[in-house]
Amino acid sequence: MTGPSDESFMREALEEAEQAALVGEVPVGAVVVHRGQVIARAHNRRELDGDPTAHAEILALREAAELLGSWRLEGCTLYVTLEPCFMCAGAVVNGRVERLVFGALDPKAGAVGSLADVPGDQRLNHRPEVTGGILAEPCGQILKEFFAARRRS
Repeated sequence: MTGPSDESFMREALEEAEQAALVGEVPVGAVVVHRGQVIARAHNRRELDGDPTAHAEILALREAAELLGSWRLEGCTLYVTLEPCFMCAGAVVNGRVERLVFGALDPKAGAVGSLADVPGDQRLNHRPEVTGGILAEPCGQILKEFFAARRRS
C-alpha cells in the first residue's frame, strides 16, 4: 500500500543520494521512518569509510537501532533509492523492519525481486511489507548520471 508520504520520504532518501554523489560515493540514500518521523538517514560511505558494509541501508538501520535502543526495528519503514542487495535485504529481515520502500530496480544486484526475493522468502520468520518503484525514475536517473560522469572522466 502506497501513500502520499511514500513519495515525500523517498525525496528525503534522494537528498541523501545526492549527498553521496557530492563526495564521490555511489548515489544511494536511505531514511528510516518511525511513527511518521524520520529517525535516521544515511548515504553510501563505502569509499569514505573503506568499509564494504557501509551501504546506505545498513548505516541508516544502525542509526535507527541506536536511537530506539533495540535491534528490533518493529514499526519502522526503510526508504531507499535503490533496490537493496542481498546484504541489505537480509538486514531488513533480521532487523524486523515492518516495511521496505525502494525506488529503482537493481537488475545486477537487487535481492528484493530482481535476482532474488529475500524479504518474501517464506522460509524466513519475518517478512516485511515491500513496495517498489516509488520515484523510480529520479532514483534511477541519479545513478545513470553518476556512472556516465565516471565513464567520461
